[in-house]
Amino acid sequence: MTAISRRDFLALGAAAAAAALLPGKAFANSPTGRKLHGLSAFGELKYPADFSHFDYVNVDAPKGGTFNFGPSQWLFNQNPQTFNTLNSFVSKGDSPPRMEMCFDSLMVSALDEPDSIYGLLAETVTIAADRNSFDFALRPEARWHDGSPLTAEDAAFTYNLFKEQGHPDLSLPLKEMTAAAAVDAGTLRITFSGKQSQRTILDVATFPILSKAYFATAPFDSSRMKAPLGSGPYKVGHVQPGQTIEFERVVGYWGRDLPVNRGLFHFDTLRIEFYGDRQAAFEAFKKGDVAFREEATSRVWATSYGFPALAAGKVVKREFPSEKRPLLYGTAMNQRRERFRDVRVRRAIGLCFDFEWTNKSLFYGLYERSQSNFEKSDFRATGVPSAEELALLEPLRDKLPPEVFGEVYSLPASDGSGRDRKLLRQAQELMTDAGWKRSGEFFQNASGDTFKLEFLADDEGLVRVYTPWVENLKTIGFDASIRLVESAQHQARQASFDFDMIAMAVLFSPTPTREGMDGIFHSRSANIQGSRNLPGTVDPAVDALVEAIDRVEDRAQLTTVLRSLDRVLRARMDWIPSWYSANHRVAFWDMFGFKEPKPDYGFAMEALWWFDKDKAAKIGKG
Repeated sequence: MTAISRRDFLALGAAAAAAALLPGKAFANSPTGRKLHGLSAFGELKYPADFSHFDYVNVDAPKGGTFNFGPSQWLFNQNPQTFNTLNSFVSKGDSPPRMEMCFDSLMVSALDEPDSIYGLLAETVTIAADRNSFDFALRPEARWHDGSPLTAEDAAFTYNLFKEQGHPDLSLPLKEMTAAAAVDAGTLRITFSGKQSQRTILDVATFPILSKAYFATAPFDSSRMKAPLGSGPYKVGHVQPGQTIEFERVVGYWGRDLPVNRGLFHFDTLRIEFYGDRQAAFEAFKKGDVAFREEATSRVWATSYGFPALAAGKVVKREFPSEKRPLLYGTAMNQRRERFRDVRVRRAIGLCFDFEWTNKSLFYGLYERSQSNFEKSDFRATGVPSAEELALLEPLRDKLPPEVFGEVYSLPASDGSGRDRKLLRQAQELMTDAGWKRSGEFFQNASGDTFKLEFLADDEGLVRVYTPWVENLKTIGFDASIRLVESAQHQARQASFDFDMIAMAVLFSPTPTREGMDGIFHSRSANIQGSRNLPGTVDPAVDALVEAIDRVEDRAQLTTVLRSLDRVLRARMDWIPSWYSANHRVAFWDMFGFKEPKPDYGFAMEALWWFDKDKAAKIGKG
């Protein structure tokens, strides 16, 4: 999962009306014309210019050891089940997670603040008087792994390359960038048109920087298995395509003593094994071939952690609190296909998913029902709209479903039987109202077309969940089925929108930006292949509310906008909400140290934890 960043504005009168209610600009308190060590969307930075390290790290942790783990979050074109390229920054292909750790960025986020970034490659940033350009003063000691200097020319090259050829997560936030240029060898200037989000820079400044010299002779595509030249704390080591990748700690890493890096990156080797299915990965963990696992299957968590190593105390099973970040986990219905464009159809499909039965029978009661696009956050809409929300929604009333102005739309709880007749009857009535009549086994429209519906899955665990849902859909008249494909095909079909229904999880930034919403909800991303707008949402009211995010001056206004957006999205039912857990369920071989409590806005074990020789020796792993 990943927080996605996007931007741009579809000019609509309604959008202007909504935006007018929220005047002002981000960074209103950030001075222009002065060198700043960090940026924050709202309020003051936690860490002063002379800070020595982040509070959540252990600067005395030892270096060494191997961390063999299965990533639970990934970015760009990365795939946790296989890989066929080492370029993470293009839309095609499947790259391994954590390639980003081989590359430095201008600035990095603090994991104990919701909206602040601090200088890494950039020692300082200066905001121009018009707030449309930013001068980054690069550290003269910055080096690529081959020892050559990393310069402003490299950074300018990167931003221009990403704008033209990068993955949508990188190219879309740069749409309003008019120039990225090296003022001199140590100064990068990024300039925007003035139409950009005022918080665009919070996303853009954290993009990885690539080597201009390297890509002068190497193609910027997914065709190569040779790792690009990097500058970060790790570099690619041993590689078995599609099976294994190792990242080796760069002992002479140029930035190891910077305040943003002190107390991080302790393991000598990060190793990721790729497995075709979850059971094989679990067996590898039980044997000790994998040392850390976040359990994604409730059945396994509830019934399978009685193996000898755990009973002997060699393996720790515990929960860590989830991040304070909004989560979207749902099943998208592809409205590029006409039969999914009627909201009554989408609601009917949603009513056939019996979460209560699924949670009891398949999940061992370990999950909560998700209803919101921003679950687990203050941005989740509740009750009826507040006065502040109505001020945003009223100018859009003629473009909105009536449910937006009442109690927030939620899918009803079932009777837990697995086939709640009341809800299935409601679903059938909605289909009839939408013009689909039952003819024999299946719904047909006026043209005699049968309503076919296929769930696309790349995991047996999802098939297990989808199967009773499909049976309910068949019961009322859908010609429903499941197609299980291997991971690379699944990712390719998702990127090209070649599906009826597909599941996705997105972990948003704790302070969502317009960029973060554009690529998932804004009409501009609906037909950009590789974007996360999987349903193909095209709605002027949604666009207006996404654009209004750019006008907020504080977190209270941001909350109002996102709650309003959540109301509209839930009434539209582009995504059928799934489920969530309040905690990370993890197990690991007891040979690691870590500082507690974990930071509120990240769970980066591979960067924060360390190898404990004494613990490892006690369990025979020394």
